[in-house]
Amino acid sequence: MFRKFFILSALGLIFVLALNGCGKKTEVAEGPKIEEITVALTPSTQEIKGEQFTLQLSNLRISKTINKSTKELTTTPNLKGNIKITNQSKNILDVQGVTIEYLDNSGNPIPFKTGEKKVTVSTYWTDLQPGKEAENYLDVTVPMAAVKEKSLDKIQLSVVYIPSPLKREALEIQVKMEEK
Repeated sequence: MFRKFFILSALGLIFVLALNGCGKKTEVAEGPKIEEITVALTPSTQEIKGEQFTLQLSNLRISKTINKSTKELTTTPNLKGNIKITNQSKNILDVQGVTIEYLDNSGNPIPFKTGEKKVTVSTYWTDLQPGKEAENYLDVTVPMAAVKEKSLDKIQLSVVYIPSPLKREALEIQVKMEEK
């Protein structure tokens, strides 16, 4: 009797294991196939003087996403950092924004290719009084070719502003609320 019980138990166990897929190949979960890499640009802080203003860039870095197996870029890289504009003129500067262009070692622009995300303007919309400064965070895209081929040599920044003794006038109108 004990022998029959043992044989039936063994057959039952084999049957249960077969139904539960014991013999199936188990899949091992793979890690992420992409990797986010940040590359710092040197020098870490730069100051440039223009006619009307001083521009300071700091903590500049390029963030790129690559495919781990092919080492190819998967998205358009980003240039991130801090930007500070100081008004050195005697007038108010109405700063509209900063545009960015990337240059190779020959001074030629590095173009964005079709399909790449292109964000090369950082907007400000601020009035800078003489001697005052405005700080902002820079987050724009970089052409893939500049990063992939390591051809980035210079970054050209153009500050768009209106230099004038800017005057503004505030007008008020009288209103009443009437229920109908």
